[in-house]
Amino acid sequence: MFKDGRITSDILEKARKIKFILMDVDGVMTSGMIVYDTNGIEIKHFNAHDGLGVKLARAAGIKTGIISARESGTIRKRAAEIKMDYLNLGRFDKLPAFKEFLEESQINPEECCFIGDDLPDIPVMRQVGLAVAVRNATDLVKENAHYITQKAGGDGAVREVIELILDAQGKLSDAIQKIWNE
Repeated sequence: MFKDGRITSDILEKARKIKFILMDVDGVMTSGMIVYDTNGIEIKHFNAHDGLGVKLARAAGIKTGIISARESGTIRKRAAEIKMDYLNLGRFDKLPAFKEFLEESQINPEECCFIGDDLPDIPVMRQVGLAVAVRNATDLVKENAHYITQKAGGDGAVREVIELILDAQGKLSDAIQKIWNE
């Protein structure tokens, strides 16, 4: 069912239905490393390509959001900076958070993509229309994915998924043109 970096007709069919892309943060939007400075302030490294990918999704009318086990001011700041549509932090048990999201957004699970890398992501991945594991995900997560990215988390994996979805929907060129004209 899952393909490592290969885009099959099944994956394209799933991608055409996506209206909302949800993701984890540590290991997906970042490499998974958590760094603290000497004052105990958390430092995360986000990839600018992923941020522009979120902008492309927005330009194409696809919404984005985060469900993360960690509560973090750094995550809140990045999500606001790239204008993500949904944010739910401090939720180790992500399935109830996902069900709340579905109820609030009035969207069907098959219209959602979830990008994950570790065990807390699997219950949501089993519910969505397009489940994606980043290249550096655990083996169990990869076994529950429809698609495994060529890029690692924190190294453009989010952008890869967004471009796959927009291309499948025939929206990529228009989204690029739209952000160039801003």
